[in-house]
Amino acid sequence: MATTQAEQGQPAASRRNEKVGQVVSTKMQKTIVVEVEMRKAHPKYKRIVRSTKKFYAHDEQNSARMGDMVRIRETRPMSKLKRWSLEEIVRRSSLSQIEDTAHEPVN
Repeated sequence: MATTQAEQGQPAASRRNEKVGQVVSTKMQKTIVVEVEMRKAHPKYKRIVRSTKKFYAHDEQNSARMGDMVRIRETRPMSKLKRWSLEEIVRRSSLSQIEDTAHEPVN
C-alpha cells in the first residue's frame, strides 16, 4: 500500500515554480523587482551565455531590500505584472546594512 508524503509527516512537494535572484527595486509598496540570471550553453558554440529576466514579486511586510538575494515562488496573478511572491530572503546585502545604520538617529 502506497502512502503519500503528507501521511508520512513530510511536507508535500509543491508544484509551483521557484527562482532565486537579486532584488533590483523596492520603490513600490509591497512589491519588489527580482532579477534572475540564467546561464545556458549556446547550442552551436557551447559557450556559456548569460541572460537575465525581471520578475515582479509580492512582499507583504516590505522586508526585502535592494541587493538582497531572495527566493520567489509562483502564485496566482495579483496584478497585471505580479505573478510571484517572496518566499524567503536567502542572503542580506551588505549595502542594505549600511543604509540601516545611516537612518538611525544619533544621540
